[in-house]
Amino acid sequence: MLGLPDGVTALLFDLDGVLTNTAAVHNGAWTATFDAYLRERAQRTGEPFRPFDPVEDYNAHVDGKPRADGVRDFLASRGIVLPEGSPDDPLDQPFEQVTVAGLGNRKNADLLRRIATDGVEVYEGSRRYLRAAREAGLRRAVVSSSANTREVLEVTGLVELVEARVDGLTLREQGLAGKPAPDSFLAGARALGVDPAQAVVFEDALAGVQAGRTGGFGFVVGVDRVGHADALRAHGASVVVRDLADLLEEGR
Repeated sequence: MLGLPDGVTALLFDLDGVLTNTAAVHNGAWTATFDAYLRERAQRTGEPFRPFDPVEDYNAHVDGKPRADGVRDFLASRGIVLPEGSPDDPLDQPFEQVTVAGLGNRKNADLLRRIATDGVEVYEGSRRYLRAAREAGLRRAVVSSSANTREVLEVTGLVELVEARVDGLTLREQGLAGKPAPDSFLAGARALGVDPAQAVVFEDALAGVQAGRTGGFGFVVGVDRVGHADALRAHGASVVVRDLADLLEEGR
């Protein structure tokens, strides 16, 4: 059914990069935030300025993770350790007082500005797939590390096609670990009342694919939007497609 194994009853979709093209918007916001910080750091310390790589750094350290984890993991790759701070840290912290939370808040403010200015693109193959899944009677949930998931679902009209949502706010409220830990997908399965073995994970991020495999889900679909199909398979994808519409063709 829909290009999936027999026995599947529920579908768990990542948002950014799977259903919507907000991955590109997130990437732009991360790049701008990190480059501004790294540039100021270079000016103050005399270190050479090495910008954030929107391909390698994004995929390795940021993609699919909760905001604070992305900040922490990328900075660690550069040998930088900052205080954690608190969720309400201001955007305009002086350089000497910058925190992980503060940088994350800068990124989120930039992201929201970009969404308000440019909107959010939905992959039409994904919209078609969600509709087909609803018609087939499959349960459907969105599982995303983004704290802005609800807003994106509403602005794109996808909210009517999903039954449950696990997002960055859920992780914070329930104390769940972010991807590559499987906690968020397991919470999605619980929200739909299904066993993980009956559920399929749809992910474009390496961390998310790894989470799906680690969680014991019945099938993991890797969605390759950026040309890293081999890496998706290496991290545990059962199959890799360029677009969810490819699965509709297989299911005919």
